[in-house]
Amino acid sequence: MTLSRSEASGLDPRPLHARIAADLRDEIMSGDLPPGSKLPSTTLLKSRFDASNATIQKAVQLLKDEGLAVGRAGAAVTVRANRQRTVRPAGSLTPAVAGAAYPWLAEVSEQAGEAHSTLLTVEELPVLGDVAAALGLSEGSPAVCRRQLITVDGEPAELVSSYYPPDLARGTALAEPRRIRGGTPTLLTELGFPPRRSTDRLSARVATQEQYTALRLPGDLPVLRTLRTVYADDDLPVEVTVMVKAGHLYELQYEFIPE
Repeated sequence: MTLSRSEASGLDPRPLHARIAADLRDEIMSGDLPPGSKLPSTTLLKSRFDASNATIQKAVQLLKDEGLAVGRAGAAVTVRANRQRTVRPAGSLTPAVAGAAYPWLAEVSEQAGEAHSTLLTVEELPVLGDVAAALGLSEGSPAVCRRQLITVDGEPAELVSSYYPPDLARGTALAEPRRIRGGTPTLLTELGFPPRRSTDRLSARVATQEQYTALRLPGDLPVLRTLRTVYADDDLPVEVTVMVKAGHLYELQYEFIPE
């Protein structure tokens, strides 16, 4: 295979405006440019990146399209508030108190705006690959799948697909097309399968067509995919969930206690 000149020299082959947007995006997500702060002026950005006015404007427009920055022509462009959301995955495993909102939805609402879960489908379908392996099922075996779309302030935030062994889910609320009072941790506990531990496998991927459309992604940006397996007693897998978020809007926070 013959390498291109940029590949051979180790240079970034992306267009200049995309490289500029990438650097500014990283500064926004790392907090160097905090919510509400102004982006550097066009003059400063032209000097910093040795770029033309048109190139700078094109880079800034990318950030606007992604929802990371707001502003209009002739006015200062600022970092949009509440765009980068920090999610604590452990919160989704906490059972809800009777009558209260799901803890993880309440947590998102506190930091980022009103969060809402819409149940898309509930169906039994064959599972393959890492989902089948995590559930301990053979390729093509059936599982009950509950699919949801999480929105924050009306904007799509996360596509969630949860899978359950058919023998566990059939005849229960898990297999019914309605929301589950208290969430699945509460129901699994009531069914005699209290969640004892979970494992997460996190990867960054290029969005599928379905994910691109459902999350209304503004461009060819990565998504964060989490494959979570929840275990009950005796390390029995009782739930496998695939969670997909827009990679440029989220970070995940994990806490560890040394043994």
